[in-house]
Amino acid sequence: MTSTTEAAARTPRPVVLTGMAVTTGYGHGVDALREGIRSGVPAFTPVTRFDTGRYRVGVAAQGPADLDLDTELKTLAEEACKQAGLSPADRAETLLLAARHADPAVSRLPRAEQRERPIGDTARWLAQECGFEAPGRTYINACVAAGAAVAEAAVLIATGRRDRVAVAAGHLVDAESFTTFDAGRALAADGRLRPFSAGRKGLLLGDGAGVVVLEAAGSRDGMRPLARLSGWGMAGDAHHVCQPHPQGLGMARSIELALRRAGLGPGDLDYVNAHGTGTPYNDSAETAGMHRVFGELAERIPVSSTKSLTGHALQAAGMVELVITVLTVGTGLLPVNSGYLGPDPDCRLDLVLDTTREREVRHAVSLNSAFGGANTALVVSAA
Repeated sequence: MTSTTEAAARTPRPVVLTGMAVTTGYGHGVDALREGIRSGVPAFTPVTRFDTGRYRVGVAAQGPADLDLDTELKTLAEEACKQAGLSPADRAETLLLAARHADPAVSRLPRAEQRERPIGDTARWLAQECGFEAPGRTYINACVAAGAAVAEAAVLIATGRRDRVAVAAGHLVDAESFTTFDAGRALAADGRLRPFSAGRKGLLLGDGAGVVVLEAAGSRDGMRPLARLSGWGMAGDAHHVCQPHPQGLGMARSIELALRRAGLGPGDLDYVNAHGTGTPYNDSAETAGMHRVFGELAERIPVSSTKSLTGHALQAAGMVELVITVLTVGTGLLPVNSGYLGPDPDCRLDLVLDTTREREVRHAVSLNSAFGGANTALVVSAA
């Protein structure tokens, strides 16, 4: 017979989010992001960080041209820890996980010098500067990096291996990424990111940096949760190196896993913050995945892609969109799916169009996909 202690040890501990800080093309801080999302006006402006004269596109959701990612992450970590109410002793027992864009300057160095400057150095520096315990993994797996880091943090907390984990993620628009996406003709030549819309031309990049503090509910006195991370799922479809499975199989599995972990069904969801890059392949595959999981509810659950407002922050996309989803649960304002031109028969969804929509949001899910068929789903529930 299983003992009460053994049963309790196998019961997942609830995971809550107690602190968050973010920087996007709207500026520094959660308030700037909240107001930007509320306005429904995209943050895209002419790029000033480097010369875009030779590219097909010259806009991105870029913040200050002189923004330094490491410095910004340190500032955000301090803000998130302050909001969470972490003491120096609490920080010393906090694991740090990171997701970030590699420094393009390092990739151009000789191989021997590259090995001397591993990307994990940023996390080690950040942990030391902010008084965290030695860091864990640094994720660089493209557009699911932040989502995967948050999911791992949740697993560590739910299984009792950690009481608290901080997750930092960052990407700034740089010439290297811009060149890569422009050369692949993935950037929207008309200067608008139009998720799930007829006539969509592609994605646009954006700055993104953020830090969240996740904790086991009730693990310390004075905790004031902003929201619950009630479910998470990760799955791959291994269909193609840079195209999702047309039926959205990996995305569907990640959503199913997240909902099962949260103890929810499709009818419990009040909002979906979709990956929605504005590219023909991604949007239609993601729609297929949602239809596969949600069935007849797929065209009744409100959906928008906030990349239409903030741009695609690559490795930090999941962090920016997690913060937006928490704000949505807190305010009941659903962000607009900007840039819409008209319906696409392959994207049959209840899109939030024209302006923000107001409704009670008890449970929402944030979705991300990446090259190689990787997918993450994070379920955010009201605290």
